Amino acid sequence: MKNGALIDVIIPAYNEEASIPLVLKDIPWSIVREVVVCDNASTDRTGEVAKKAGATVLYQPARGYGNACLKGLEYIHRKEIAPDIIVFLDADYSDHPEEITTLLLPILEEDIDLVIGSRALGMMEPGAMMPQQIFGNWLATNLIKVLYGYHFTDLGPFRAIKYSKLLALDMQDQDFGWTVEMQIKAAKQRFKCREVAVKYRQRVGVSKVSGTIKGTILAGHKILWTIFKLL
Repeated sequence: MKNGALIDVIIPAYNEEASIPLVLKDIPWSIVREVVVCDNASTDRTGEVAKKAGATVLYQPARGYGNACLKGLEYIHRKEIAPDIIVFLDADYSDHPEEITTLLLPILEEDIDLVIGSRALGMMEPGAMMPQQIFGNWLATNLIKVLYGYHFTDLGPFRAIKYSKLLALDMQDQDFGWTVEMQIKAAKQRFKCREVAVKYRQRVGVSKVSGTIKGTILAGHKILWTIFKLL
């Protein structure tokens, strides 16, 4: 990769045995130093198949999307040589891992701090997002625009950020508020942010969040609570 940047990838995963090998197969391994899969107390063979596919696998018994991401960061913090950039990617194969290069270019070539892969700007497969997810994204991003003065179109989990900037955010959220916390804190610290269009497809299997009414309500409540909490 240009400039010889060190890039590590963090993938939170919960019961994604079927999808994680597909995700790992499509990652452009030649440009990343390490791929860290954070097994969030899966009851299937997620960790086993991820390790077989070449990833470093960590076990995080404390459930929650943010907890899984924090576990990955804890591991990376201990590395003798810190990365330049961290990429976050979901394990359900809804994103296109080969587009990691698209997310990295604004950081490497334009010195952008945080790049969000926007599903709203890209090509989305029919049915890839539920109507409540699309509305929730619209509501949350418009609230961020009004309250924090930054315009985003998506809270998409596929993102890249300079490691030094990520440390400055002091991320804390342990579950559904992780992505919105990152964007709001980046806005408050006046980071140089960019969105790039990414493709999005129907995930492998059933979503643990949008696939249930309870999950959708809990996620929506936490996102809105985080937006106002950080004011």
